[in-house]
Amino acid sequence: MLKDDVLTIISKEDGYISGENISRKLGVTRAAINTAVKTLRQEGYEIESSTNKGYLLKNSPDIISKGSIAALLPTGRTGDINVFDTVGSTNTVLKGLAAEGAPSGTVVVADHQSSGKGRRGRNFVSPSGVGIYLSYLFRPESGFDKISDLTSWTAVAVADAIKNAYGLDTQIKWVNDLLMNRKKICGILTEVSVEGESGFIDTSIIGIGVNVNEKPEDFPSELSDVATSLSIENDGKTFFRSKLAAEIIRSMDRLKDGWPDNSDYYLGRYRELNITTGSKVTAYKLMSENGNGRTGTAIAINDDYSLKVKFDDGSIEDLKSGEVSVRGLYGYT
Repeated sequence: MLKDDVLTIISKEDGYISGENISRKLGVTRAAINTAVKTLRQEGYEIESSTNKGYLLKNSPDIISKGSIAALLPTGRTGDINVFDTVGSTNTVLKGLAAEGAPSGTVVVADHQSSGKGRRGRNFVSPSGVGIYLSYLFRPESGFDKISDLTSWTAVAVADAIKNAYGLDTQIKWVNDLLMNRKKICGILTEVSVEGESGFIDTSIIGIGVNVNEKPEDFPSELSDVATSLSIENDGKTFFRSKLAAEIIRSMDRLKDGWPDNSDYYLGRYRELNITTGSKVTAYKLMSENGNGRTGTAIAINDDYSLKVKFDDGSIEDLKSGEVSVRGLYGYT
């Protein structure tokens, strides 16, 4: 939309930029520029105008838009970024785009999901105006056995993005939940399709949901003890979500471009951030989480991102994410 293009241009300027300059860049009339600026002002953007100088962006509301994200990314990166006010699921929308031939690196971002997806068919709570719901398309040309690597790399990528955007440290609960103060602030869902003949991953849709500005009352009662937001853990501070969305895209682009050669960095960083190791855990087979689990101590992250656990009966096993679910014996982790 024109208003997004205008917002991107104005945001990238350190000072004023003339309407004539914007008009020339976009190939539209000055009247169209004036209309776009008027619309942005109605949405809450504080844009100062001067007859002799042009337009200056003074302040931006916390709105997820293509323009606000594009302003924080390199010129030319935004062509494959799709931003919506509301979708059923960003993963579902991106699957449709992938089926139409969308390239690796295509992104879908939404302010709200009406049917957000969690692991094993669960819902991911996605209220409007507070979180980031983003899906990233990656065609890794790797075997299905690398799916654990990919989802673990993504956890590192999002942790790095939060650090780069806001200077905040997070931790990883095996396999790929991001935590702050031992409560969940981010969930990651990777959905893949595999070529039948080669066994290689054809399409990987990586869904990322980050709790940014939620208040305690935004979480349903069943999640209040395990979920939190960046805002809650930082004294109610409000964070500009487009900044984090842009950093996640940058971080996922680095993941894509570094796959699989940068494995040493991602494994080392994953081990550094992981707080499951050293903790007492209970492991459940995926189809029987409500039954009796086996209790032990997580002792290491293996090179394939499986979790080495010493069980209370003295046996030691390597647990894979597609086979078991691990819960902390004391608290969420």
